[in-house]
Amino acid sequence: MQGGSTGIVYGGLKYQARCIADVSADPDNTSFLAGTLSLKEENEVHLIRLSPSGTELVCEGLFYHPNEIWDLKSCPFDSRIFSTVFMSGETYGASIWEIPELYGQSNAPQLEELVSLKERASKLKCVLWWPRGRHDKVISIDEGNLFLWSIDSSSKTAKVISQESVGMLHRLSGGAWDPHDRNVVATICESSLQCWDLRTMKKTNSIENAHFRDVDYNPKKQHIIVSAEDESGVRIWDLRKPKFPMIELPGHVHWTWAVRYNPEYEDLILTAGTDSAVNLLLASTTGSNDSTSESLADYAALRIDPLLHSYSDYEDSVYGVAWSFREPSMFASLSYDGQVIVESVRPYLQKR
Repeated sequence: MQGGSTGIVYGGLKYQARCIADVSADPDNTSFLAGTLSLKEENEVHLIRLSPSGTELVCEGLFYHPNEIWDLKSCPFDSRIFSTVFMSGETYGASIWEIPELYGQSNAPQLEELVSLKERASKLKCVLWWPRGRHDKVISIDEGNLFLWSIDSSSKTAKVISQESVGMLHRLSGGAWDPHDRNVVATICESSLQCWDLRTMKKTNSIENAHFRDVDYNPKKQHIIVSAEDESGVRIWDLRKPKFPMIELPGHVHWTWAVRYNPEYEDLILTAGTDSAVNLLLASTTGSNDSTSESLADYAALRIDPLLHSYSDYEDSVYGVAWSFREPSMFASLSYDGQVIVESVRPYLQKR
């Protein structure tokens, strides 16, 4: 099903942007962080909130960031803390920041750098937080290495507990931390997905011969992941049977850049692409005891086409997409020209 947008638009980002994240630790608001990617201007992080009426997006905070932002993640247990991966010239860095407490009383208050992740990083790709509750570890991934850090924000220190090099044959580009097991992380290379045990820093299994762009774990079902791939579109895998995908889903006309499972309705998947579209997919993986989405499962049984809707009201590539943890029927998307749109998928949650 094709269609334009009936979403709520935020046009406050002045520069190009790729990164948006849900502020999942905020219990009172549907809010997102977005970061810009300007080569010549001073970059910004915007704290964007949905108004109480649900009719407009409000800039709750605007913060200067020293460099262009290539990755941004919100801390899952503290709404004022987030991480960025940034680039200055040819140099990459990663930091964990804290939003100042009185941020609403200044035009553009300075972010406080809690911790800098300065280890011998080559081309840094992302920082990962374990998505379930409080945890004092983070993971950073660069082109050749996986680092596990211990963070002490009170003393503003971070130290590498362990690291593993993937070798010269692979170049890492991203990953996801298993929400069901804090000792497991999946990383993506040019031609494979690799799962690692963080206790031993050894590879446990892998999916080969696919060009992965993004990956996300199913938050409700263990061992199930979804991948965005250049040639195959979107595929769902059971990591216990990695040779063949469980389900193949349609991708985008051009590159499928990002993929995200809904935090509550495990059959709903969002993808974003360089064809200036966001797709809402429905893919039921049977055999679960969960009953959170019975109506969706019934709905899926009635449908042959897994594409519920394609949101196409964008003028540029869409690199960033994020579900709201507080209100799982809503998501935010960010196109490269800096436009943020928040949409509701509530019409597709009803049993038809």
